[in-house]
Amino acid sequence: MSKQQTFPDGLIALALHQASFSDKQLRALLLAVGSLEQALALSPADLASDSLLAVGLSIDQQAELSQIGQQLSQAYELSSLLAQQWQYCLEHNIGILTLHHPAYPALLKQTYDPPPILYYRGNIALLNSPQLAMVGSRRSSQQGNKNAAAFAKTFASAGFTITSGMALGIDTASHQGALAAAGNTIAVLGTGIDVIYPKRNQALYQAITEQGLIISELPLGSEALKGHFPRRNRIISGMSLGVLVVEASLQSGSLITAQCAIEQGREVFAIPGSIHNHASRGCHALIRQGAKLVETVEHVMEELGAWLPSSAQPQQQALSLDISPQQQQLLDQLGFEPLAVDLLQQRINLPMTELMASLVQLELDGLVENVAGCYQRVV
Repeated sequence: MSKQQTFPDGLIALALHQASFSDKQLRALLLAVGSLEQALALSPADLASDSLLAVGLSIDQQAELSQIGQQLSQAYELSSLLAQQWQYCLEHNIGILTLHHPAYPALLKQTYDPPPILYYRGNIALLNSPQLAMVGSRRSSQQGNKNAAAFAKTFASAGFTITSGMALGIDTASHQGALAAAGNTIAVLGTGIDVIYPKRNQALYQAITEQGLIISELPLGSEALKGHFPRRNRIISGMSLGVLVVEASLQSGSLITAQCAIEQGREVFAIPGSIHNHASRGCHALIRQGAKLVETVEHVMEELGAWLPSSAQPQQQALSLDISPQQQQLLDQLGFEPLAVDLLQQRINLPMTELMASLVQLELDGLVENVAGCYQRVV
């Protein structure tokens, strides 16, 4: 290959993703030589050296690597599939990062198996912003979705990038909450970046592309296979400072994300729910195992707030400055499960007229909501 000939890393990445190399081999190759272009320039003698022997390329793969280099060097005489995919990326503003790129997420790079290649659409700068992962059940309750959206909106307003998997349920509500705050959000896909899954999230996909960032480690065209999602989960947790599980059953895939977070040394948080709600049992299990119980935004900010600029404060804290001590007392007594007014009155011993007046004002401020005559916190 001519030393003057240069190729975009994204084009080389596309070619190697079409080939027979495993992610482990590509990662080892990148760590050994520094860039994909340098990998293509390796001679058979180089590949047989002690430093590259550990990469584990077979004789056929060594020949394949050389063939790709020759193909690209011949005036971009690409295969029809490679040419088609490269053109698709150019037309749809899809970028491709490799492990050595300066924009590659630093926290993810420190994990034990970072993806060697990441496809992205949107604001690449978000990859190294302070991220909070928010995950949970696909079959979430209405209250779980409300909690996810409200917490995400507050965290995004404070300066966190909300990272999730764009699945139905809690993931979707978390992305929507961040977008509603005009904040930042990242969706990590378990499909190729050109495959929208689930299809009903097409509008959400487009909104995140325009306002946030979408990434995937999978080659273009990869469909939603069961084995893709655990791999995706390690990226969600690996890029984030902590993982907040909003609502999850004991069988929820979000517990895999929490386990990845533990293995990666990240903080794990969980929102409790009713003991009668099967969708909360995963969160309760995490809390028993040491996850921090979260009832308010401050419970997360106590652990992760130092990563934000000192001027950034959650919206809830700003709102609390305008409420009376009596209203704050009410908030302290309310949780995220509906509480009957008479029971609330017993706890704080206020005349009913004063109690109702305070509750109505808190509801107007968006801090509590009325659920069939009972009240509960929103954030």
